[in-house]
Amino acid sequence: MKDLFIGTGIAHSILLFALVIALGLYLGRFKVKGISIGSTWILFIGILLSHFGLRSNPVVLSFMKDFGLILFVFSIGLQVGPGFFHSFKKGGVVMNLLALSLVVLAVVTTLVIHWVTGEDLQTLTGVMSAAVTNTPGLGAAQQTLSDAILAGGGTSAEAASASSSLASAYAVAYPIGVLGVIFLLIGMKSAFRIDLDKEKKALDQEDDTTERARRMHCQVENPAIFGKSLRELCHSAENEFVVSRIMRDGEISTPGPDTILQEGDKLLIVTSQQHVDKVRIIFGEEIPLHVQDWQKMDEHLVTRRLTITKSSLTGKKLSSLNIRNIHGVTVTRVVRAGVELVARPNLILQMGDSIMVVGTESNIADVARVVGNKPEALSHPNLVPIFLGIVVGIIFGSLPIRFPGVPQPVKLGLAGGPLIIAILLGYFGPKWRITTYTTVSANMMIREMGISFFMAAVGLGAGENFVSSIVNGGYWWILYGALITLIPVSAVMLIARLACKLNFYQICGLISGGTTNPPVLAFAQSAYGTDYTSVNYATVYPLTMFLRVLAAQLLILFSL
Repeated sequence: MKDLFIGTGIAHSILLFALVIALGLYLGRFKVKGISIGSTWILFIGILLSHFGLRSNPVVLSFMKDFGLILFVFSIGLQVGPGFFHSFKKGGVVMNLLALSLVVLAVVTTLVIHWVTGEDLQTLTGVMSAAVTNTPGLGAAQQTLSDAILAGGGTSAEAASASSSLASAYAVAYPIGVLGVIFLLIGMKSAFRIDLDKEKKALDQEDDTTERARRMHCQVENPAIFGKSLRELCHSAENEFVVSRIMRDGEISTPGPDTILQEGDKLLIVTSQQHVDKVRIIFGEEIPLHVQDWQKMDEHLVTRRLTITKSSLTGKKLSSLNIRNIHGVTVTRVVRAGVELVARPNLILQMGDSIMVVGTESNIADVARVVGNKPEALSHPNLVPIFLGIVVGIIFGSLPIRFPGVPQPVKLGLAGGPLIIAILLGYFGPKWRITTYTTVSANMMIREMGISFFMAAVGLGAGENFVSSIVNGGYWWILYGALITLIPVSAVMLIARLACKLNFYQICGLISGGTTNPPVLAFAQSAYGTDYTSVNYATVYPLTMFLRVLAAQLLILFSL
């Protein structure tokens, strides 16, 4: 029993990890003036317990750190993967260039501090990772340093000591990485006298021009389309709209591709906001009708929401189901991650999508059998692609990448490799008919467990030398971390606002994603009350994460 609490066995290590994580998460629930550092408390609890002699088995410690890091970055990659490449559309390039500036300025600031003060560059790499709250960057730096020491003939004890030094620097400088950015956002809001309502309205107006679905009620008035079929019109308009229902002589029906349009027909159309004017030109001006008006006049047609739960439909085009011709049911919209999209024929379906359909009860029941429509099935994630993706990610991360002038090849490691593979899997998976769907709660569970394991392992590994590090000059790391945080963030915030004219919410997302700072994202969402911040966070996060990991590795290699 004594060994269970003060030994170094497997049971003791598991008990210790559970205790560190439980205490850390509990303390993370408390806020001071609306600010919380969340799961970062796990790191500090681990340091505290390790300082007082509670140590984990080294093998378990190493495994939990690496496995936790993989789970964390892979779950993030799966989440942001579907929208990663779309982020480079309107505004995405500018946002990612600004995020790139954050990374470059942080590296430059770190190098200047190294040259001016003579501080060890390896230690400053840990400080830099903390200043941008990038735990995968710390993990990649530790792995690169350990590999280099072992490759150079060093011992595992020397490698462990060097990694512990990085972790100590990270732990000391981390709080300023969180609090410094939050204070800068608060200061910017005050300095520029930002009106949050005005900023939100501006984004709402801009959001109206996206691909989100919009209903229109038009009357056929264009002589050029009299006597033409919907098939001809949809083909010429490149399927930019869906005609949900047609009213002719007071009778309502669901039109098919061969339906011939006549003067005076009233149509219920679903399209995107950016194609509204084009639809008006094709058919005619909008008329004062509402969806409820159609429902009152026609009781035999109903609208239902069906969920795609058959994995075999992943990667298939909507047109391949031929729902309208076979079942007489019209698909008007596809709902994906809470966003309504126009049901274009070439839209590639994914497991977990919902389709909005119009038709009779019996016909809709037939369609439900085709798509599955068993939401409870979504609670059982398909784990095979996930673990195979991790396998490919680890292999990919182990491949050497050579850069001119760099003494050793760079590896993406256990952070970069799985992250990139997860992004590619999340984006291309449906196109390759690979089901990667996981519920939001399941994804969050994997992510939180991963970061908790990693934080606990880092803390328990750093605690032994933490206090001695501060006493022997580590207090300077706090100042260095503040400079690495405040200089790049302040510069990019000013450029984003004054030169690029970005919205305040966009800047919040840019800064939280560009510093890979989830606590800042949580603060911005709770304090300013909008989801726009998270959209822009996701736009820059994947590229920034990759660059942060790569930058940390390069600094370690240059220090050797």
